[in-house]
Amino acid sequence: MPLRVGIDLVAASTVADALAAHGDRYLHRVYTEGEIADCGRDPLRLAARFAVKEAAMKVLRVGDAAVPLLSLETVRGADGAPQLALHGPAAELAAAAGLQSFEISLTHEAAYAAAVVVGQA
Repeated sequence: MPLRVGIDLVAASTVADALAAHGDRYLHRVYTEGEIADCGRDPLRLAARFAVKEAAMKVLRVGDAAVPLLSLETVRGADGAPQLALHGPAAELAAAAGLQSFEISLTHEAAYAAAVVVGQA
């Protein structure tokens, strides 16, 4: 059972700056409607979702593939725990790599958010 692991760290100030500069345009280019509903405009919570997207791209080994950020989504499972949902190009890359399941963990504290994504073939 081969595993792939990705990790990412994001400064909340980076997200706050993007929100200040681009507002809703930034939100809707990077985050799904579900992520926006879950996080609002909280830079720290949004930074955690961005970290999940980046960590997942490392697991998928996207290389030069065009994978829109909206094709990677943090959703809540029935138990409230965060889960990774893949759409379109991200789902296609996962299928091509034989990745069948994913586990994610995200955290945020003060100025930073981090995420780990594990994909299992």
